[in-house]
Amino acid sequence: MTAATLLAELSPMAYVVVGLLILMFLVFLGLFGPLFGLWLQAIAAHAGVGMFELIGMRLRKVYPATIVIARIQSVRAGLDLATEQLESHLLAGGSPTNVVRALIAANRANIDLSWKVATAIDLAGRNILEAVQTSVNPKVIDCPNPESGKMTIDAVAKDGIQVKAKGRVTVRANINRLVGGAGEETIIARVGEGIVTTIGSAETYKEVLENPDQISKRVLEKGLDAGTAFEILSIDIADVDVGENIGAKLQADQAEADKRRFQAEAEKRRAMAMAREQEMAALVRENRAKVVLAEAEIPLAIAEAFRSGRLGVMDYYRLRNIQADTKMRDSIGGQEASPGGEQKK
Repeated sequence: MTAATLLAELSPMAYVVVGLLILMFLVFLGLFGPLFGLWLQAIAAHAGVGMFELIGMRLRKVYPATIVIARIQSVRAGLDLATEQLESHLLAGGSPTNVVRALIAANRANIDLSWKVATAIDLAGRNILEAVQTSVNPKVIDCPNPESGKMTIDAVAKDGIQVKAKGRVTVRANINRLVGGAGEETIIARVGEGIVTTIGSAETYKEVLENPDQISKRVLEKGLDAGTAFEILSIDIADVDVGENIGAKLQADQAEADKRRFQAEAEKRRAMAMAREQEMAALVRENRAKVVLAEAEIPLAIAEAFRSGRLGVMDYYRLRNIQADTKMRDSIGGQEASPGGEQKK
């Protein structure tokens, strides 16, 4: 029986079944076909990742290539890391490849680093590979950080002279304190504080310029790496410059402020004196008005005395003569005396 005769004897339902099988095979090939290359790669590296494990990763929405590469790296480096460990770390949001590379670097450098600690550091958001590299090759941190916009740390000695310093801190990562330890910002802040304190305790700026290494010694004695993820190896003062005379500037500003205060107080006293003067002038005018009123009552009193008989005509004339005599004497006494003792005419 030929193939043509066999096909002719097949029912339409058989064609449908065959078509569905072919379609399912193509879908399976499209979904899981790329896993075949990863499976061969794992077999060639003796990584021991099976096809069903790869299919399970795809179904769990895990990127298989990441797990296979990490597994191959660990096997070739002699590390005993199971596929389940790598997959669980990836599902937790970590980077298995980065952790494996960090473990390999730590193993080569004889650094005690376990899988649990490495994954914890990675999940904490720190770059575990960079930390291991920093532990092997110390890192230099500029103080202050140029990215902050400041190029020097400014402090003032006891003599009022400003000193500008720039430091460099050599640190090594402390693997055991990476989880929960402070970062580079804390190191920069503490070193900057130590530099400011050391310069501020110097009697003169010349002491700082003559012995800049005393800044490094005093700052190192403070144990600034406590509670941080780093171990400070050395602190070097890269540059020291003299700035402004802050003491003289502050004294000048204080003198100017005192001058303004004294001027304000003097202006206040002058205003009070002018107000008092005006008050006294008003009081004089008031008293003069009272005198005028009192003098205006004299004629009335004289007229009343005439009517009542208490004042006679001769008495009145004697009173007028006394007034005229008094007025003449006042006129004579009001003349100014000359320098020689003679009166002015």
